[in-house]
Amino acid sequence: MATSRRIDVEEVGEVTIATFVDKKILDENNIQQIGSQLFALVEEEGRKRIVLDFSNVEYLSSAALGKLITMDKKVKASGGKLRLCSIRPDIYEVFAITKLNKLFDIKDTQEDALQGF
Repeated sequence: MATSRRIDVEEVGEVTIATFVDKKILDENNIQQIGSQLFALVEEEGRKRIVLDFSNVEYLSSAALGKLITMDKKVKASGGKLRLCSIRPDIYEVFAITKLNKLFDIKDTQEDALQGF
């Protein structure tokens, strides 16, 4: 069974930008697919500089946060860097409440996220 892409991936120089396709990241199956696709960037493709772009995302479940934490660990373990960008204020609030805004390097825009990589 083919899994549909849950992230759009593009290269900007040596940085990989992964933009979430779904507006709502709630469904467990989708979250598993997103996790697999994100992890493959690091594990299979060896990418080290990754920006996760949330500009399309309106809702994010706590299970999805778990995938992001795992992704962060995988990127750091490979000696890479992970940045998040374009997170809506109401979603950012969840990051702030859970203190994940301290774990992740979060930037306002994709341009900001690409600076100084």
